[in-house]
Amino acid sequence: MTQNLQSTTTLHNGVRMPWFGIGVFKVEEGLELVDAIKAAIKHGYRSIDTAAIYANETSVGQAIQEALQENNLSREELFVTSKVWNADLGYEETRAAYEASLNKLGLDYLDLYLIHWPVQGKYKEAWRALESLYKEGRIKAIGVSNFQIHHLEDLMKDAEIKPMVNQVEFHPQLTQVELLQFCQKHSIQLEAWSPLMQGQLLDHPVLQDIASKYGKSVAQVILRWDVQQGVVTIPKSTKPHRIIENADIFDFELTRDDMERIQALNANLRVGPDPDNFDF
Repeated sequence: MTQNLQSTTTLHNGVRMPWFGIGVFKVEEGLELVDAIKAAIKHGYRSIDTAAIYANETSVGQAIQEALQENNLSREELFVTSKVWNADLGYEETRAAYEASLNKLGLDYLDLYLIHWPVQGKYKEAWRALESLYKEGRIKAIGVSNFQIHHLEDLMKDAEIKPMVNQVEFHPQLTQVELLQFCQKHSIQLEAWSPLMQGQLLDHPVLQDIASKYGKSVAQVILRWDVQQGVVTIPKSTKPHRIIENADIFDFELTRDDMERIQALNANLRVGPDPDNFDF
């Protein structure tokens, strides 16, 4: 059982990644974002996930710098992730995008850098750039986001380095069982974005029933379900009380029956684009 908010999984290259973190998708630059990240770090979060397309890396970087000072932490105690956007998927373009993200974040390195979407014909060159940055010691770990099994198989045919992480939409109505099994087989850590289905699951009667049994919120039950099956999770919130509540999942364990009840809610429903059919 995962013990606390700082508990980590070990990626296949030996880097330790927290099981739990905070995501900042669609949170605009500014004080609200800075305060949210600072609240998360103060409460014990050690993983922050952003992306170039979120257009908020500057505020994320500001929050990190202030939080390190205020909490007497070293940079090495945090795990910071960003992602290269579709328009920058090329060898030189991806390297330049990485430098731009570092500059906005005010950091010397990233713990994890991901290819945001599997744009056909472009992600292999981008991956070559990530491999080169990794070999140069500029990134601690490299991975992908929104890759399905066939994307991963295609990438790994030519890759020198296997992805360490695959971050995908993952929640009780999109359980992606085959993808999870594939990633586990190949030692690729699966990570869940939109684990709460953007709030659409909070009124689900089955989840409410399970939550009442444990004296927990529906959100806490879903996030516990993630980490209990070996999936890293990064729920988004800007409200300090919600940030604290989301992380309060390490003092209970779901039974096998309840895990299966949640698993049975799968309907292959997405709130985000289909990785095999997206246009941006």
